[in-house]
Amino acid sequence: MKNYFKYICIALAFSGLTSCSDVLDINDYQNYAPEDTWNDEKLSEAYLANLYSLTFSGWPTNCSNFYADEISGILGVDFVQPNNDNCKYWPYSQIYKINTLLEGLETGTLDETIKSKMKGEALFMRAFHYYKALIYHGGIPYITKVQQKGEDDLNVKRNSTAECFDLIVKDLDEAISLLPEHNTGSNYGHMDASAALALKAKVLLYKASPQFNPKSGYKNQYVDEAYEANKLAYETLLNRGYGLLDDYTAVFETKGHKEAVIPVIFNNPNKKDGRNEQACRPIELSRDNTGYDQPIWDLIEAYPMKDGKPIGESDKYPYDMQTYWENRDPRFEASQVWNGSIFELANIQGRRQYTVYGLVSSMNSDCIDIQTDPGFKRTGFFTRKGIMESNIQAEVRNNDFDWLEMRFAEVMFNYAEIACAKGITDVGYEVLKQIRQRAGIEPGINDMYGLKTNMTADEMRQALLDEKRIEFVYEGQRFWDLRRNRMLYVIDGIHKYGLQGKYKGEITDEVKAKAARFELLPNDFTYQVVEIFSNEEKVMSVPDTYYFFPIKQSSIEGNPNLEQNIDWGGTFNPALE
Repeated sequence: MKNYFKYICIALAFSGLTSCSDVLDINDYQNYAPEDTWNDEKLSEAYLANLYSLTFSGWPTNCSNFYADEISGILGVDFVQPNNDNCKYWPYSQIYKINTLLEGLETGTLDETIKSKMKGEALFMRAFHYYKALIYHGGIPYITKVQQKGEDDLNVKRNSTAECFDLIVKDLDEAISLLPEHNTGSNYGHMDASAALALKAKVLLYKASPQFNPKSGYKNQYVDEAYEANKLAYETLLNRGYGLLDDYTAVFETKGHKEAVIPVIFNNPNKKDGRNEQACRPIELSRDNTGYDQPIWDLIEAYPMKDGKPIGESDKYPYDMQTYWENRDPRFEASQVWNGSIFELANIQGRRQYTVYGLVSSMNSDCIDIQTDPGFKRTGFFTRKGIMESNIQAEVRNNDFDWLEMRFAEVMFNYAEIACAKGITDVGYEVLKQIRQRAGIEPGINDMYGLKTNMTADEMRQALLDEKRIEFVYEGQRFWDLRRNRMLYVIDGIHKYGLQGKYKGEITDEVKAKAARFELLPNDFTYQVVEIFSNEEKVMSVPDTYYFFPIKQSSIEGNPNLEQNIDWGGTFNPALE
């Protein structure tokens, strides 16, 4: 029994939601039975906190980012197969624990107000897990009770995709009815009705998407419902005080703000390094790992100029690849680090990051030649977004910036995206202007922030996807946006490139000394686009079969009633048509 409470205490420490000391402030805890958890508020809260830690993680690093056209790394041929773990989401261990809480609360003696709140949070998390499994695989078994071995038939069939959407919405509707509208203060980080409303809108956006409607695209029977849900989520959250922060960087480096819809709390020393910062920093100021989230050249070029115009199309800000960093969308500097740019890690004032081979110590693998050492997948760039630059090397794992699983900007984009399905572009213009205004892009004489006028619905949808690629860079959205819109062809077959710098002259000891004093500037170098690739793969392979991933073969072998998806040798149709 002592181990049971030790487990609960550890879960609390990593959840960030409440204090471990609250759990230990219980008389004679060694004589508690597990079922008595539901008679004690502190123990029930501890169990709930553990569910949070099993449901939400932190920044996606490398994984869903390298699946797309953001960072180095190649999704090679046969990356996804039924007999491996890649692109599988099968959350039934978490579902079992959630259902245990839901049933336990019914038998326990807690105050009804406390029960209702906990039930609402658990229903939200159940819906969240099933939503993720659904967009991975299509319909899955939707289990809503604790299954007991020897008593229940564990060989459950897959619910249809339509049934899963209905059950997720049912769970979220009930959660909305049970939860407070907007948690702040000490309750911040607990799911509330606003988070449930926003997630419901996103679920219905997927239901109406081409991913689930491959024959009809956006001309399907689910569009109207999705539009109304997303419009309601946007307007309701706006009325409840949600909105965009004035400063883009503050979204990721401050806590408890109005843009946070589904926040995942990190707090040093209990829970930290949600950004996995040691893997994203240059190795000289990192520990144990490096090379993650290195942006590719295509992403760098995707940033518009300061007037919002694409590179090469601005009359005010002409573009030259040799000075690519000049006059760009301010989110470029807020998110990216390039050769010779200021990057004051470890509080080193005036520190500049160099990525040129032979300029600094050979121990600095950030300057490995992209072409001669392709296994390192260097691009010539680093990420700045979400990095706690003040941490010294010894404290590099102490990043405790909160992770936002959903922020209000996404609610805005979701609303605009489904509005396009109804032929409405006004919402898209409103959203894009607000996003670009916050970014610091110049409005121009026509207050269009560089946007093309009179866009069609299809043009607006593309503009939204292009903007979201910039706005949500490294946040793990790009791959799923392309997949939801059945646009994986955008990344299938692409090669990835970096930018290799070369000093304008001979690299002498004096030049190296200048670099050590951070005196060399970006325009002291020339730049060449070079291909980056691993030792095995050069070309991204993202076939149409990836619109629905296979159920893992071991799961099917363990349950003879599970059908495999049709594109993976089975008979189950994961689409809605």
